[in-house]
Amino acid sequence: MDKKKPGEQLREDLLHQKKNGWDRVDEATEKAIFDYCDGYMDYLDAGKTERTCVENTVELAKAAGFVPFQRGMELKPGAKVYRVNRGKGVNLAVIGSAPMDQGVTICAAHIDSPRLDLKPTPLYEDSEMAFFKTHYYGGIRKYQWVTIPLELRGVVALKDGSVVKVSVGDGDGDPLFTIDDLLPHLAAAQSQKKLAEAIPAETLNILVGSRPLKDDEGSDRVKIAVMKLLNERYGITEADFISAELEAVPAFDSCDIGFDRSLIGSYGHDDRVCAYAAFKALLDLPSTPVRTAVCVLADKEEIGSVGVSGMQSRFFDTFVEDLCASQNVPLRVCLEKSFCLSTDVTAAFDPNFADVFEKNNAARINYGIGLCKYTGRAGKSGASDAGAETVAYVRRLLDDRKVLWQMAELGKTDVGGGGTVALFMANRNIDTLDAGVPVLSMHAPFETVSKLDCYMTYAACRAIYEG
Repeated sequence: MDKKKPGEQLREDLLHQKKNGWDRVDEATEKAIFDYCDGYMDYLDAGKTERTCVENTVELAKAAGFVPFQRGMELKPGAKVYRVNRGKGVNLAVIGSAPMDQGVTICAAHIDSPRLDLKPTPLYEDSEMAFFKTHYYGGIRKYQWVTIPLELRGVVALKDGSVVKVSVGDGDGDPLFTIDDLLPHLAAAQSQKKLAEAIPAETLNILVGSRPLKDDEGSDRVKIAVMKLLNERYGITEADFISAELEAVPAFDSCDIGFDRSLIGSYGHDDRVCAYAAFKALLDLPSTPVRTAVCVLADKEEIGSVGVSGMQSRFFDTFVEDLCASQNVPLRVCLEKSFCLSTDVTAAFDPNFADVFEKNNAARINYGIGLCKYTGRAGKSGASDAGAETVAYVRRLLDDRKVLWQMAELGKTDVGGGGTVALFMANRNIDTLDAGVPVLSMHAPFETVSKLDCYMTYAACRAIYEG
């Protein structure tokens, strides 16, 4: 082999080489990438809301030997336990061989996604058409949600304490729903408006029926006919909407994108793409880890991680404290020696919108998991800003296991930004670093990710658990 020229050697030794991941993986890894993503796509389609995602996660966890964690139960190394938070979040753990006073390794993600929630009094009739009024959840671009097929998912809690599951749109023969938009022939005034104002929030009304009730001369005959169908199928009345959590989500199943099938298109990549990576990596641990491995799948990140099912709640602390109690270890002792990979998506560089990215620090499709030292907005507002030592620790861990990674920021400094659960983990005195899959069209009803990046995020989570 020819000896490298001095300049070539310096370039290799001193510069951070950036190369497309598909040029860096072998055939065996390529197969692993596609096999992994087949499972991920199934996971996506089975869990389009936080509740259905939790149900599917628990089902898969039980099949892998996980059992519900009861306070006071004996926990030996290798034990696999989980605890569900009000049906909308779940924590899982594999007990390590080291005592809890050595800390735990955590991969934390969120399983809620932007969507349209029904208002407490949603059903109304206008011009002999029935609609559901909605209140959008999370950061959406409202114009993207009109004229697409929608499904209805969620629960209705009745006064007698029972809970009725609602799912319309995913079954064979089920109807779908949609939100109307103005035809271009009459949209001259609308077209002159700013993009954010062209579709007002109060016009995001879902069309749910147009057939009036027969043999009735009263008002709201279409509304009553729709309510009659809901009562026959679910046993609910209009008043029961008041204690319901019903979500309209896109009626898209995940699919391959591109002639080469190298990408996945779907609703809900943010952040179930990282949630699955963190969860699957826990399931696939080949043996008992040294430090206890914890997977956190939380709710409410899209609106600030608030409430009893968000990352700011004490549910996580209680879960880990109960684990610590089995070894008589104070929670604070455990947390101060713990590490968390906050696995949330980042923005992928899109050449069609290059002006909002700082190209030297943008994540790119097919370059591996994106590590983000900080997120936040403008002057790092709302970020945890991981320490240099923490970043170096993760670099070493991933390089040792040949996991492909890249450093990333979410757009130009003063253009935008975003938040994750990282700051809430860091506030608990846990060293934390943001990392996740780069996403095209983030927060849209149909997002796109690279299969290679999905797999490398999974590989990174395994590296964190294994230490």
